Amino acid sequence: MTGTPETPEQDGTVADAYRGNWVDRHAPPETRPYLRLSRADRPIGTWLLLLPCWWGLLLGMLQTGRAGWFDLWIALGCALGAFLMRGAGCTWNDITDRDIDGSVERTRSRPIPSGQVGVRAALVWMALQSFVALLILLTFNMNAILLGVLSLVPVCIYPFAKRFTWWPQVFLGLAFNWGALLVYTAHTGSLGWPAVVLYLAGMGWTLFYDTVYAHQDAEDDALIGVKSTARLFGDATPRWLRWFLVATVSLMALAVILVAIDRSVLSLVVALCGPWAMGWHLLWQLRQFDPEDNPGLLRLFRSNRDAGLIPVPFFAVALFL
Repeated sequence: MTGTPETPEQDGTVADAYRGNWVDRHAPPETRPYLRLSRADRPIGTWLLLLPCWWGLLLGMLQTGRAGWFDLWIALGCALGAFLMRGAGCTWNDITDRDIDGSVERTRSRPIPSGQVGVRAALVWMALQSFVALLILLTFNMNAILLGVLSLVPVCIYPFAKRFTWWPQVFLGLAFNWGALLVYTAHTGSLGWPAVVLYLAGMGWTLFYDTVYAHQDAEDDALIGVKSTARLFGDATPRWLRWFLVATVSLMALAVILVAIDRSVLSLVVALCGPWAMGWHLLWQLRQFDPEDNPGLLRLFRSNRDAGLIPVPFFAVALFL
């Protein structure tokens, strides 16, 4: 790529980051490559990791009918942990994908393929983020801690999934929605079926949004032999997205019913409005989907922060009814 002042590889910015994000504008220059490695300049991934945690916490509260000050810490700890573990996971992903990323237009400006950060330094940065996240995890109960340790399995496997399966988004869903299991358990003390069903709902949501996201790289992925649901589905993608939408809404509604069936009718109805309203947002995304419009695909992917936030106020209000 020829060098110009606007070229991402030259000024260190990453091609698919928000223009004028806080990392590029305000972070000390020596920290920027590491913050970019953690995707701090692209916060959508932190939201996608955090929101299933908040769903799990709120459904746990609906299940037990109680909320305390420690739940406030759980919510805050989840936010900090999501930022750190998303950063550690992305660092691991970029270490394992450094050769692939250098061959894809959208990812060649990332810190490792562009030469801003070496592999050894990236490993140290990943370990540091993971250690701080572990300190937060250790404040939860033992069952939640064990689930947190177990979450490392799908996190470690995910970067390699696109090499051996057409469904790497399943492995992303396993990793990104683990918080629904962990945080439900952090509140209730034990893992229950509502959390498992909510986890499956989150996986449906991940298959939806990451298939949209993967269409940005479909041509480059085909050239280098990387697999994805976007390549697998091709022109049938809208039909698959519709099924993922239905699965997400149906499973989340079932999780709500499992925790709120013994509460008041009004509480149950309000809680059920959460997945229903989220489904309308996903339907809007589906109607906007155009696999040839890469900027539009990125906007739709980022809009899933709003989609995932929609159930939160409904679940919260249902607690008081």
